[in-house]
Amino acid sequence: MIQNINFKVVKIIILSTFELLSTFCVGYFVSNQIQSSQFGGLMLDKYFDYKKHKTDFRTEVIAGVSTFLTMAYIMFLNPVILADGGFDFGGVFTATALATALACFIAAFYAKTWPVGLAPGMGINAFIAYGVCLGMEYTPAEALGAVLVAGVLFLVISLTPIRAWLINSIPKSLKLGIGAGIGLFLAIIGFEIMGLTADNPVTLVQLGDVSNPLLLLGAGAFISMIVMEKMKIKGNIIIGIIVFSAIAWVTGLGQFNGVMSAPPPMTHLMTFDLGAALSASMVTVIFTLFFIDFFDTAGTLTSVANVSGKIGPDGKIKDIDKAMLSDSASTVVGSMLGTSTVTTYVESAAGVKAGGRTGMTSLVIGVLFLACLFFSPLATSLPKEIDGAALIYIATLFVRNITDIEWDDIAESGPAVLAMIAMPFTYSISNGIALAFVSYAAVKICTGKFDSTSPAIWVIAVLSVVSFAVA
Repeated sequence: MIQNINFKVVKIIILSTFELLSTFCVGYFVSNQIQSSQFGGLMLDKYFDYKKHKTDFRTEVIAGVSTFLTMAYIMFLNPVILADGGFDFGGVFTATALATALACFIAAFYAKTWPVGLAPGMGINAFIAYGVCLGMEYTPAEALGAVLVAGVLFLVISLTPIRAWLINSIPKSLKLGIGAGIGLFLAIIGFEIMGLTADNPVTLVQLGDVSNPLLLLGAGAFISMIVMEKMKIKGNIIIGIIVFSAIAWVTGLGQFNGVMSAPPPMTHLMTFDLGAALSASMVTVIFTLFFIDFFDTAGTLTSVANVSGKIGPDGKIKDIDKAMLSDSASTVVGSMLGTSTVTTYVESAAGVKAGGRTGMTSLVIGVLFLACLFFSPLATSLPKEIDGAALIYIATLFVRNITDIEWDDIAESGPAVLAMIAMPFTYSISNGIALAFVSYAAVKICTGKFDSTSPAIWVIAVLSVVSFAVA
């Protein structure tokens, strides 16, 4: 029997739970009202050229809301992950909202033919928190400096022919294996946060306390996310987080801190340490940040281009240079505001499927993330076990693409699998990437395919060996 339930709090919880659903309805209503106005009908129509892209204002708004619902979880998870690495939770929360909004605005007005959402990337934030800050013992300021340098490097390369050369040089199997490895890295972190695993001096890990009620709620949240995805319910991650957190609050298993307040101060604003970032010991970190962001962005944009019909008869993707420049510029901005690497989200496909075809979709996403600035108390109220469950679910999304690896060719699949298992077991994304490239290069040498292998493979493999030698 649950006692001492504060029904006022319960009312607030219920209202906040359905707030995202009401956002969709509001967006739909507003789109109907604005599309006929001079601003919506003339100015925006002229800038984004709805007719050319076979869309309209209302469709773009609905697409923006759809993408927002699928990626809104980053507002809660990014501060949680980076806080484990020594970052200030409130400062990261505010930085995440602002960086995401600004990144979407950059995409909207510069890469205006791309209906994409951008935000601090999952996997990269975990690498910074657990690999760079906790593992290598760098400070948040030093880590942000590395993010800034990696963003500038991405920006410069996006302006040169090196961009296309790199995209075409890295084998598909390695890209998929590294992506899956990042997913498994997120999974082991999620297991740890959730309490599903515990330390063991003999076997290293063991099953955690499965009688913990919060762990069971986290398991319920994980199952609900899968079920909602199967039912094609948009926003399944954020809905699962909020609903099961609400159950924790009502039952007294979690602490409810409120819904809205003024945004927390930006603790990490312009605190990046460039001096430390430019040191020799940071080379591996910067390379890893750049590599993940670059190829994650390229892969995401390719996926979005396939859905939206942006691939021309010659196989080239229209305006990909503007999209990548928007992404790299956003990383630079994000590091200055105090958050991890900003990247284009594959969840953008949700908006594309809803009919989004222009930067107006990105503009709507940015506006909605600005509104999230005022929900920091809600973010601090989420039980860590439920946050961990969300990480495990996101991990499954990263891993599922391994079906496209060339499993019949062991020379391709072997290094990919090595990348996958090395990341969680060495607790390092950078180690996984390095081992993948070194093993791939070694296999090609031993099988007599040196001449047919891209020079990029050899460059990265040599740099990886050097990084191991000086570590």
